[in-house]
Amino acid sequence: MRLELMLVRTTAVVCLLSAALSNVAQSADWSRFRGPNGSGVSTDAVATPTAWSETENLKWKVGLPGPGSSSPIVVGERVYVTCWSGYAVDQENPGDPENLKRHLVSIDRATGAEVWTATVDAVLPEDPYSELFAQHGYASHTPVSDGERIYVFFGKTGALALDLNGNQLWQTGVGTGSGMSGWGTASSPVLYKNLVIVTAAAESKSLVALDKQSGEEVWRYENDALRGTWGTPVLVDLADGRQELAIAVPGEIWGIDPDTGKQRWRCDGVDDSYLCASVFADGDVVYVLGGRRGRAVAVRAGGAGDVTDSHTVWSRGVQSQIATPLLYAGRIYWAGNNTANCIDALTGEEVFQSRVESSSRQAPAETAAPTQPTDRQPPPDRAAAAQGGRRQGFGGRGGGRFGGRGFGGGFGNRGYASVVAADGKLYSTSRNGLITVIALDTEFKQLAQNSFDADSGDFSATPAASDGQLFIRSSKFLYCVEASK
Repeated sequence: MRLELMLVRTTAVVCLLSAALSNVAQSADWSRFRGPNGSGVSTDAVATPTAWSETENLKWKVGLPGPGSSSPIVVGERVYVTCWSGYAVDQENPGDPENLKRHLVSIDRATGAEVWTATVDAVLPEDPYSELFAQHGYASHTPVSDGERIYVFFGKTGALALDLNGNQLWQTGVGTGSGMSGWGTASSPVLYKNLVIVTAAAESKSLVALDKQSGEEVWRYENDALRGTWGTPVLVDLADGRQELAIAVPGEIWGIDPDTGKQRWRCDGVDDSYLCASVFADGDVVYVLGGRRGRAVAVRAGGAGDVTDSHTVWSRGVQSQIATPLLYAGRIYWAGNNTANCIDALTGEEVFQSRVESSSRQAPAETAAPTQPTDRQPPPDRAAAAQGGRRQGFGGRGGGRFGGRGFGGGFGNRGYASVVAADGKLYSTSRNGLITVIALDTEFKQLAQNSFDADSGDFSATPAASDGQLFIRSSKFLYCVEASK
C-alpha cells in the first residue's frame, strides 16, 4: 500500500514537472502575429536587449530568399517567416508573373542556419506590383502555429498547412478578389480549437474557418464591410467560459461566434473607409485605435445585437493610424511619427504624449520598395532610387498620392510595424529600420535607438520576442538580437 502511494505521488510529481516544463516552453513561443493572442506582449522573465547594432548584441543575421512584410514567429527552437520572389522586382520591369513564388523559411534560432524552405507557386493572376501594393507586396500575412503545424495565408493563393519538416499537407482557396483600390491583403490567420480562421477581406470579403486537419471549409461569414479591413482578429475570454472572435472593420467592432461564424454583436468603432490596425483585448474588453482622423474605442464583449449604448466602456479621439498599440499594466501604448503615446486603458484618458528624440546613432539611409536577393545574397542597395521617399512623406518615383516606390504620400511617413513589449520595455520600429526603445512606465522615458547597416532594406514587419531574444525582419534579412551574457 505504501509502495502504491509512493508510485502515485511520484507519478503526480512527474506529471506536474512535465506540465511545468511544457508551460515554460509554450510561454517562450511567439506563435502568431503579435505573439500571445495578438497582445504584442512577451511575459518571459529573461531580459531583452536595450541596445544593439551590427557589432553589438547581434546573435546572428541571415539573408532571406525574397522580401516580405510578414512578421516572424517562434515555435520551439525554430523561427518561421514568409517571403516572395520571382516577380515585380521593378515596377517598370516587373518580369513574368508566372514566376511568382511564396516561401516559408524555417531557421534555427540558435545559429540562424536555414533548416528548410518550402516554396509555393502563386495562383494567378495576381494584383499588379504598383502604387500602394508595392508598399508591402506578396507576403504580408504572418504565419500561425499550434506547435505541430505551420499555417500560412497567401491571399489569392489560399491558406496552407505544413508540418514542421516543411511538407505541405493541404491548400485551400478562400477567394481571388482584389479588394478596394488594389491595395492588396495583409490580415493574418488565427487558431481556435480545431479551426484555422482566415480573414479573406480582399479575396472574398469573408471570414473563413478551415478544419486544421483537412483544410475543408467549416463556416464562412461574408460582409461587405470586410473589404476595408487589414487587421487581424483576437479571441476574447468571456466570464461564462466561452470565447468570442473580435475583429474591427471600418466603422464597427464585431463579436463573432468562433464555432459557427455567426455575428453575436456589433458596436460603433472607428469611422473610416478602411482600417489597418488590429483589435486587442484585456479580459472581456476589446480595444481598437486607428483611422485617419484618429479614434479609440473600448467595448465589453459578450453582448447581443447592437451594443454601442450598453457595452461601450469609453471612446475618444486619438491619433493612431496603421500600426496596432498594446496594453500593458492597465495602460495602452503606441508610437509613430516621432511621438510616443500612453493612455489609461480603464478611462481612455491621456497618461503622456511625448516627442521621441533622435539619438546620436543615425538611422540607415532610406531605401526603395523591397527588391529580391538572388542565391540568398542581399539585393543591391537601392537607396538612390528612393530620394524623396519616406522621409519626405511624398514623392518617390511613382509620384501622386502614394508616392510609388519611394514609400511616400498617404502611408509613406507612417510605421507599418506594431509595437511589442518585453522585459518592461516597448520596442517601436520605423520603416527605415530605426527601432526606439521606451520604458513601459507612467512617464515617458526613452532608453535607446538602434539600427543596422544602411543597406538593410525596409522594416515593415513586427518583431517577435521570445526567451530574451528579439527577432527583427526586414525586406532583406532576419536578425536575432540578444543581450550579451
